[in-house]
Amino acid sequence: MPSFLDKLEKKIGRYAIPNLPLVMIICYAVGYIMQMINPGIIDVLSLNPYAILHGQVWRIISWVLIPPESSNLFFVLIMMYFYFSIGNTLERTWGTFYFNYYIFSGMIFTLIGAFLMYAYVMIFQQDMVTAADTMYQLGYGEEVPALYGGSYYFTMLSELFSTYYINMSIFLAFAATYPDMQILLMFIIPLKVKVLGVIYAIILIVEAVDMCKSSGSPLGLFVIGASLLNFVIFFLTTRRGFKRTPQMKARQREFKKQVHQAASMKIARHKCAICGRTSEEYPDLEFRFCSKCEGNYEYCSDHIFSHKHYTRDEQNG
Repeated sequence: MPSFLDKLEKKIGRYAIPNLPLVMIICYAVGYIMQMINPGIIDVLSLNPYAILHGQVWRIISWVLIPPESSNLFFVLIMMYFYFSIGNTLERTWGTFYFNYYIFSGMIFTLIGAFLMYAYVMIFQQDMVTAADTMYQLGYGEEVPALYGGSYYFTMLSELFSTYYINMSIFLAFAATYPDMQILLMFIIPLKVKVLGVIYAIILIVEAVDMCKSSGSPLGLFVIGASLLNFVIFFLTTRRGFKRTPQMKARQREFKKQVHQAASMKIARHKCAICGRTSEEYPDLEFRFCSKCEGNYEYCSDHIFSHKHYTRDEQNG
């Protein structure tokens, strides 16, 4: 029996955005460039529910331009390539619609988490908002700038909402889909993806708990929990994990087949017809074709002058 997502795909699947990982990387690149030109632009783009409710509705979308924070350009490029690679793999495995659903549900849950945080603070911690905004006014001698949304406290909280945890959910999904795939940690240490997935999950749980303790509120649930809720719901509602439909299973098998074929297709460019040594195994060895042999025969430097010349009659015989 088709699931809800299968039915939804038939109805609106044609509207799914192809190559969404590339679109996300472009958004990050634009965000990095804007941040380099004007570091304060982040405060104008951030997911600030207080500012949204006071007219700055562009923040509902603009926060996706804010990339994971990093001052190291090399690390930024590596991060972008890594998330593009695993995102592209998931899109090919699940299909465009399911990957779109996963990413956009994560963004929607992040929005919901931000507004739940706003509601909680306004109900239970409004005195902290007043105190923070008053301290800002006393320190700078002016009202909180309009671009801050009118509240310095919520501007500080909004910095916690970014695409960082969306990216973490992508990695956790990749680890759940390809648990036995091996990657090189720091380009040196070989680890299976499922091991890194468990480590990342533990780190996120610790961060959420620490955030709740330090703030004295369920802030960690609003920030981290909401951003990763798509992973939990997506995994549970599909019942069989990420290997949901026969079509997705077929795509996953095809992808693994392609990876295996790519790894096994290391055909040597040169191979000696006598000893069988190849240029891949012996890169310093010289190989040549023999002009006297009738056919496509190649020999290493040890046998180029000492081999028996092949004729077509011998080949046919």
